[in-house]
Amino acid sequence: METLSPLTQKFILHFGEMGSRWGINRTVGQIYALLYVQGRALNADDIAEALSFSRSNVSMGLKELQAWRLVKLLHKQGDRREYFEPPKDIWDIFKALLEERRRREIEPTLSMLRDALLESPASEADKQAQERMREMYQLIELSTSWFDDVQRLSPETLASLMKMGSKVKTILDIRDKFRFGGGSQAETEHATEEVAVKRNE
Repeated sequence: METLSPLTQKFILHFGEMGSRWGINRTVGQIYALLYVQGRALNADDIAEALSFSRSNVSMGLKELQAWRLVKLLHKQGDRREYFEPPKDIWDIFKALLEERRRREIEPTLSMLRDALLESPASEADKQAQERMREMYQLIELSTSWFDDVQRLSPETLASLMKMGSKVKTILDIRDKFRFGGGSQAETEHATEEVAVKRNE
């Protein structure tokens, strides 16, 4: 495998550092960055050579990436070695990361909160604590429901939604004015047209 350019090395090193903040081992982050930036399937020997990692570290890293569903295993005709590549679509990568973070971090918290809310409070302080826990549970449930909806969106729709940014707030403001009678029909139509124009810019 050819020597990595300084630009590629910089990306890989940075991704390793960032990966550790997202709950991914630094070595695993660098392996993934290499696979991503190369844009083609690599085998474990290629990865070990390019990153100067031991073969055993690469094998463990690839197993973790498979568990996160961030790489898939491939075989090439006439080659007994295993090859690995990340999803082609960047949105699939984004959604896989979010899904795995939810499974590892959010779902255990929801489970703990459910158990705590089922307990009979032994004091007034426990009642107050449960109320605070209920608020947290409802917020996490709401965000989880939103995440499920986002997961079902096509990449094109998701990209459009994210590009809208603050325009989403304008839509919500219009909805609230209409719901509570705080704005006229003409104002609502004007604001709706304004959002449509901005969305198409």
